[in-house]
Amino acid sequence: MFNIEEELKKLPAKPGVYVMRDKDNNIIYVGKAVSLKNRVRQYFRKTNKPERIKKMVSLIDHFEYIVVDNEAEALILECNLIKKNRPKFNVLLKDDKTYPYIKIDMKSDFPGVFITRRIINDGSKYFGPYANPGSAKEMIDFIKGRYKIRQCRVLKERTRPCLNYHIGRCLAPCVGNVSKEEYGKQVKEIIDLLDGKIDKIIKELKVEMEKASKKLDYEKAAMIRDRIIAIERVSEKQKVSNISENSIDVIGIAKSELQVCIEIFFVRGSKMIGREHYFYQDLKDMDDKEILSGFIKQYYLDNPNIPSKIMIREEIEDKEAIEGWLSTNLGKKVEIKTPKKGEKLRFVEMAENNAKVTLENKEKDKSEILLELKNILGMDKLPRKIETYDISNISGEYMVAGMCVMQDRGYKKKFIKKI
Repeated sequence: MFNIEEELKKLPAKPGVYVMRDKDNNIIYVGKAVSLKNRVRQYFRKTNKPERIKKMVSLIDHFEYIVVDNEAEALILECNLIKKNRPKFNVLLKDDKTYPYIKIDMKSDFPGVFITRRIINDGSKYFGPYANPGSAKEMIDFIKGRYKIRQCRVLKERTRPCLNYHIGRCLAPCVGNVSKEEYGKQVKEIIDLLDGKIDKIIKELKVEMEKASKKLDYEKAAMIRDRIIAIERVSEKQKVSNISENSIDVIGIAKSELQVCIEIFFVRGSKMIGREHYFYQDLKDMDDKEILSGFIKQYYLDNPNIPSKIMIREEIEDKEAIEGWLSTNLGKKVEIKTPKKGEKLRFVEMAENNAKVTLENKEKDKSEILLELKNILGMDKLPRKIETYDISNISGEYMVAGMCVMQDRGYKKKFIKKI
């Protein structure tokens, strides 16, 4: 028999991760602590707690913990346990949509450049996400139109090059027409372009153009000039800010009575290249700092696109531990900043305002759907609970049915069942 009071006395004053379980042994919460003794005891003290924490504590049947050497190890273990077990009372990142990224498969001797919606740790470079799929396609079309890179998904040796070589859109590495070094120069320039290092590219191209002109190779000089003009145009389309850092993610949060929306802007090389938003249910009584901390840890756990700076409104409790963890993963310093004035604060406010608008629009859409349904069914009030059933059979036998429930504008997963 697990005696919570007795087990609380045994807790060590060391860093670690604690796991709360219910009577069915399900993991309902995972947390980390600099001191397990102090942190875990807080849940069982008779103090004012948010309703969400009260509910969680009422369901705790027993807990366990893992002692580690330092807070950084606790942070990594906490993230992995949350990802694996998806506890009910943790902030859970629900990736219900995927935005396109531009992928360069760096493991290949002759890398290709493609659009993908799936990020994996395969040694490739990923750029994005692009909230507008058209923007990603436009960038890919620009790259393939201005650089002679391979267009085939899988590079295979051939006896003769394809049509793209003959129309001047590929250097035909498949038949050995180009060296790794020469092909790599193009890839390097493409990476700089996607990284937003436009000034560097243009400076190098102008030097190359002058050399070609001095050698009286005017055709090559004209081609380089056209490339410079095209790069400047595609760069200008994306410019929305004068923030000077190369890689920044800006995170804003908005709340309503029903849910929370987190909006994240991606700024690369002084340009906003895209954004994402995520919705969470039943977090309205959770502190913004706790929500942001949980979001950041989950969002960047397996994400190769870690920025050099993350900007948020309020400073989070485990800021230094998260900075150290992200810096280790990225291989260089990562900072979490809370700007107080100027352009950077304006960007945080913009992210927050967009989160608010996104949240309002989503709830407005749901309200309009319910209003339309009320009118069609001739109801006196808006429907608050909707049950749907789906029945299937094979020639009248092996009948199965499924039930799905929506209540107060959200799915009620505990009622979803197979009958």
